[in-house]
Amino acid sequence: VQLVESGGGLVQPGGSLRLSCAASGLTFSWYNMRWYRQAPGKERELVARITSTGGSTDFADSVKGRFTISRDNAKNTVYLQMNSLKPEDTAVYYCNAQNLWSTSRNYWGQGTQVTVSS
Repeated sequence: VQLVESGGGLVQPGGSLRLSCAASGLTFSWYNMRWYRQAPGKERELVARITSTGGSTDFADSVKGRFTISRDNAKNTVYLQMNSLKPEDTAVYYCNAQNLWSTSRNYWGQGTQVTVSS
């Protein structure tokens, strides 16, 4: 199983980025997908999640109204659209896949750096 994130980078406050996470080696539609982030010196936190069908999403309070999560099961890809970015959004962003029926089938990507700075 591989999860490969892309789309990170340096952006000014107020800017936007779209992260992608391409999955392989699994049946993508059998997995709920999540985005986490970890800032230096802080614990990893859940940012957004989406169910296997894409029918339901949920967000951390800190990103509600600014971030959206979506998925394309035909492309085995989940996205995180980040708008109105703030310096406090600076972190490494990780993609996570959780199997619907087996808690042991939980996979992580390698992360992509997002830096919000002027």
